[in-house]
Amino acid sequence: METPDSKPTYRGRFAPSPTGPLHFGSLVAAVGSYLDARHHGGEWLVRMEDLDPPREVPGAATDILRTLERYGLHWDGEVVYQSHRSAEYQAALERLDADGRLYGCACTRREIADNALPGQGGTIYPGTCREGLPDGRKARALRVRVDTTEVNFNDGLQGSSSQQLGRDVGDFVVRRADNLVAYQLAVVVDDAARQMTHIVRGADLLDSTPRQIYLQRLLGVPTPAYLHLPVAINTTGEKLGKQTGARGLDTADPVTVLPDVLRFLRQELPQSTGPLAPEELLEWAIEHWDSARLHAVRTRPAPAEYLGN
Repeated sequence: METPDSKPTYRGRFAPSPTGPLHFGSLVAAVGSYLDARHHGGEWLVRMEDLDPPREVPGAATDILRTLERYGLHWDGEVVYQSHRSAEYQAALERLDADGRLYGCACTRREIADNALPGQGGTIYPGTCREGLPDGRKARALRVRVDTTEVNFNDGLQGSSSQQLGRDVGDFVVRRADNLVAYQLAVVVDDAARQMTHIVRGADLLDSTPRQIYLQRLLGVPTPAYLHLPVAINTTGEKLGKQTGARGLDTADPVTVLPDVLRFLRQELPQSTGPLAPEELLEWAIEHWDSARLHAVRTRPAPAEYLGN
């Protein structure tokens, strides 16, 4: 598919965080990205987003990879671990700094909360340290300067989206107060390094995309095509996850779970007299994949049996 001097025609990825076992919602993202990649004859890679040690669960990364294999989701190439890529992130920070795009911020979370306004990405940083640190204060985090440019993109499912970062988000963090690189920068650096052409992920990240496109432009790397899938939610409208008590997937019963994932993604199921092995079902689903069946919604209720306690 690719030679050293060519670019991939389609390269997608799944990028879980090892904060616990895969649950129904994360499997939806994995299957959706896998089917879209394979349907278009593309590659599907896996990246482990293990940038936040306090949130990680020992053994979770290995467990996630085993679960993917058990569900027939076989990836291309080696698994990349963000925890091994600090040099690449530092190089990106140095480039942004050399271009005058970064500044140190001394503000604490409490100070920001007391002065910020609500925005699309959470709270809007009020720019307290934009023109220099207050007397006697040291920088805690690094922020990237944004401007009034409108960032527009057309999502493959959700349609046209737009943000004016200066108004809707404000200068955002690229290196945290604990010296860990922020998600927004890491994902841009990693997607560019592996020449990702298509990003299929949950719609909870839709509002992050303009910040990532902005960083792509600053760093001079290509912008992939985006498609944001509906996020599985519980009965109170919360995204399934560790914090909301989502039940870990049963690796002993993929033949029951995979059809539920395909139903959630509004895909057709084969007319079969019995259950299919994961690879057989996925092979059928690849051929019949149609993202247009999903409709442009950001959330969808998960089946009750996957909600946990």
